Amino acid sequence: MAETKMKAVRLYADWDPKPGFKLGAKDVDKKQTYLGSRVWRNPKLVVEEVPIPKPGHREVLIEVRQCGICGSDVHMAQPEKDGYIFYPGLTGFPCTLGHELSGVVRDFGPGAMDKVTNRPFKGGEWVCTEEMVWCGSCQPCADGFPNHCERLDEIGFNINGGFAKYLVVPDRLLWSLDPLREQFSERDVFRLGSMVEPTSVAYTGVIVRGGGIKPGDNVVICGSGPVGLAACAILKRAGAAKVILSEPEPARGEVAKRLGADVVINPLTENMPERVLEITHGMGAKLYLEATGLPTVVYPQIEQCIWEGRTLNATVVIVARADAKIPVTGEVLQVRRAQIVGTQGHSGDGTFPHVIQAMASGMNMLPMITKEVKLDEVPEDIVLLRTDKKECKISCPNPGSN
Repeated sequence: MAETKMKAVRLYADWDPKPGFKLGAKDVDKKQTYLGSRVWRNPKLVVEEVPIPKPGHREVLIEVRQCGICGSDVHMAQPEKDGYIFYPGLTGFPCTLGHELSGVVRDFGPGAMDKVTNRPFKGGEWVCTEEMVWCGSCQPCADGFPNHCERLDEIGFNINGGFAKYLVVPDRLLWSLDPLREQFSERDVFRLGSMVEPTSVAYTGVIVRGGGIKPGDNVVICGSGPVGLAACAILKRAGAAKVILSEPEPARGEVAKRLGADVVINPLTENMPERVLEITHGMGAKLYLEATGLPTVVYPQIEQCIWEGRTLNATVVIVARADAKIPVTGEVLQVRRAQIVGTQGHSGDGTFPHVIQAMASGMNMLPMITKEVKLDEVPEDIVLLRTDKKECKISCPNPGSN
């Protein structure tokens, strides 16, 4: 490969722990932390040249063909009033952002194997990648819980991500996009490939962790970011009678309807619990997804739906990241036989191949992409998404060529 440098969207921030912060077992002083919002201050986005990486043992070099902006990218680059970043999770800077991506295999190191053939890669394969870089040998990984790996790295959070022409990832994280090739054009395959990751986060939340639903159940989704929108599509495909979305932005609500939402409630102008009970004839819902990151506002509304509704055994799935504590009334959970579960990540349980096959057989997620931008425009659009909620998914095609 003649090229040695490439442009990348990078995030810098100052290591400045808040008073009382103590390094945890998985933190690395002045390098990374699992509590980003308590450590990193004064985030700064730049587009700069970086070396093109080379794949090592069991690693693959991908030429990125599409990479989407995630809410996590927005919150990592967004300062609170005191300068600390919004995002509360694993972070290590400086870092190239971008973890919702698809691309083409261009090179690979010794021992790198293709899951499709169970043989070494040949080059040219169309793939997408998991974002959770699980080790495979710690206790949680050995127990079958890779999303909770004790040696976890995350693409675009503490190791370099996809807002660049090339990216190196372990071979175990790659999944073939071949099932999409019969139904979609090349451009749309890579667009869909970049949305497998956020759709898999939603799938893990509502199917794996939330336990799924029975056809005919009602569901309520709070928040129509990419995960909330993907949940609309997944749960409607799973047979939900009513997919009810609570979302104040009309443009996102319209996209949600195209993906599977039956009713959109504006919580700023309507009473969400009253509308849910009206729509479901007093039953409420079997599954509630909290995807807003505003638990102090949203959870009491969910709790009212559970308490006043007639559906027992409801599950509340918490997928949005937030520092704020959830105001839980234990009596509601006890009397209504309800439960709250947390969900993180998207790895394991066959989630990526299930999502790819669902897309290939009719779960079209293309309406989620509402804007495409060049690599140099990514930083300004990350900032734009702090306040502009009209766009659902802003995505960058071919980041190495613009």
